Amino acid sequence: MFKNITARIVGALCAIALIISMALFDRPLFGANLQLIIAIGAVSAIIAFIITPYITVVPYHWLREKIRVAAASDLVAAAIGLMIGLIISALLALPLSYLPWYFGRLCPFIGAIICGYLGVTASVLRKNDIAHLFQANLLRRNRDRDDDREPRERGKNKNREEKDALPALSEPVMPILLDTSTIIDGRIADISQTGFIAGTLVVPRFVLNELQRIADSADTMRRNRGRRGLEILNRLQKDATVPIEIIDTDVEGIADVDGKLVQMARDKHCPIITNDFNLNRVAELQGVKVLNINELANAIKPVLLPGEDIHIKIMQDGKELGQGVGYLDDGTMIVVENGRQFMNMTIEVSVTRVLQTVAGRMIFAHPKQASINATPSPQSTTAKQRQL
Repeated sequence: MFKNITARIVGALCAIALIISMALFDRPLFGANLQLIIAIGAVSAIIAFIITPYITVVPYHWLREKIRVAAASDLVAAAIGLMIGLIISALLALPLSYLPWYFGRLCPFIGAIICGYLGVTASVLRKNDIAHLFQANLLRRNRDRDDDREPRERGKNKNREEKDALPALSEPVMPILLDTSTIIDGRIADISQTGFIAGTLVVPRFVLNELQRIADSADTMRRNRGRRGLEILNRLQKDATVPIEIIDTDVEGIADVDGKLVQMARDKHCPIITNDFNLNRVAELQGVKVLNINELANAIKPVLLPGEDIHIKIMQDGKELGQGVGYLDDGTMIVVENGRQFMNMTIEVSVTRVLQTVAGRMIFAHPKQASINATPSPQSTTAKQRQL
């Protein structure tokens, strides 16, 4: 309130001072009519008293809030764009100053505002492309300087090694967005320690806020999941293998977290790590690259070919008569024909066929050791033929 009152008083005084200065130095505009000058000054002071907070205090608070939540890369890009815009406006100021009447004074100022705004907007929207351009030029310059310093007679082998390493170095470090389900899942912490992730893991502030809401939930299961996600984030921050960064950048106009993630990934041209099926499909439809942990888990499961022998423990009955079911260490289900008689026993089986289904990989096998019973029953034989 005090700021608004102060701004109103200062604005009114500035309006009065402006009218007085115009009356003194531009007499043909007002003439010698003192009453007209006083009336115009009073009206200008009232108008300035009303609108000054809306053109000073309110924009100031709005700009300060935007700067507070903006990422550091956005601020740097905005500063560079503002400098370029002001340089262009300075070049346009000279021809605009020759316009007649007050247009010659106002147009350079308006041009500076428009050019500055366009420069800031263009730089922030294309900051990734600008960063990639500077990185490529810097790497090329460093490579040329190293090649010039290296003696020709002793630098052939070394230059060959540098050229082999340059493609990996020329690629900029790509940020990778993490969604809530991936953090709660926890496997990302183990994957990051293996060194297969190249880049910086980025957690937006709205994802962290969602984790906190889940951790504060009244439901015990959701609360435990939220706390587990916070513990995984803490573990990732302590792990030096892959850097993790929490950014305050928000996406306006979108309410749900998944929509914000997809839009941010499109703006930053970066992938999303998730194990959420719906988010995976929505991101792919919008052209966003998705790194699905479940697909990675399926890809690294051991490959078994027909004819291979493995040891498996029969855990339960199968759907067909006489079948037994066991599981590998990674959870892959093994269906053993005539395996029910070996319930709760570890036996050696031979793989007959492998099926890849939507739910995962399913393996069929036959026991190699002799049956405990004398002969299989006819129903078991019929079920076996039907299964094959």
